[in-house]
Amino acid sequence: MKKLINAVGDVVNESLAGFCAAHSDIVRLGKTAPFVLRRHLKQGKVALVSGGGSGHEPLHGGFVGPGMLDAACPGQVFTSPTPDLILAAAEAADSGGGVLFIVKNYEGDVMNFDMAREMSGKTIATVITDDDVAVEKSTYSTGRRGVAGTLIVEKILGAAAEEGRTLDDLKALGDRVNAATRSIGIALTSCTVPAAGKPTFDLGEDEMEVGVGIHGEPGRRRIKLKPANEIAAEMVGAIIADLGDRARGEMILLINGFGGTPLSELYLMYDAVRKRLEPAGCEVARSLVGNLVTSLDMAGCSVTVSLLDGEIKRLWDAPVHTAALRWGV
Repeated sequence: MKKLINAVGDVVNESLAGFCAAHSDIVRLGKTAPFVLRRHLKQGKVALVSGGGSGHEPLHGGFVGPGMLDAACPGQVFTSPTPDLILAAAEAADSGGGVLFIVKNYEGDVMNFDMAREMSGKTIATVITDDDVAVEKSTYSTGRRGVAGTLIVEKILGAAAEEGRTLDDLKALGDRVNAATRSIGIALTSCTVPAAGKPTFDLGEDEMEVGVGIHGEPGRRRIKLKPANEIAAEMVGAIIADLGDRARGEMILLINGFGGTPLSELYLMYDAVRKRLEPAGCEVARSLVGNLVTSLDMAGCSVTVSLLDGEIKRLWDAPVHTAALRWGV
């Protein structure tokens, strides 16, 4: 294993320090605990707080800033943040409008965010994301996993929160966007967790994993490597089948890399996926391509589709200014 690290136990904190220093105009490091906080909080608005295990960068810290999150809590690599860290982030981000947690559906994340909510003694609402269509449960989750669709929920809710919407309104909106969002991923290689020092799983040179999770969890099945067009057809088919009759009209298409896939291949997949969505009655009205919800150095990608209406499209287009997403400013 070759990694640009010092000591394994210091990876997360040192990376976090570098991130906050590099983007000090947007974020700052929490004073009481190692979390990412929006540098200039907007007083009186609902604070959006998310987080999860590190290793998925830029999720979630890269999405802290005007138009998205107010705070992000990073756990150790692929490990949920602790309740006290989540609580510290929530208290720091709360500017008087209440707090909304956005939590990926993994058992540790759900449990620890819920414990933080109980410890706070405040009214905190929670939106659970579970957009992965690959499997109903996995090593980390009961029910569907929350994966790259979490980014879309965070962007839409971030724009709505900037408008001053109430906590109840944001909770309902987040649940609605999550219900309209579907994802599936494929892996060409494993990822390597620094503390383990070896790949999480083994894939042959001619193999791929269909439906892999963002921690390297097993997917639907392991098959021989296929051409990109065939991979795209299978991924689109899984999403369309899951959406059923709703798979029509305008939508957001997100092609997300897992950290080890070059942009040239991600754009190739975008082309292949779009060509298979449109004949099915889907209109790609908004697009996003990049390594955004990663799995360390895993090669592979995921496809996310999120159904649009006029309100959601307007909120997606609203200005955002974060380290990883920036438009309209």
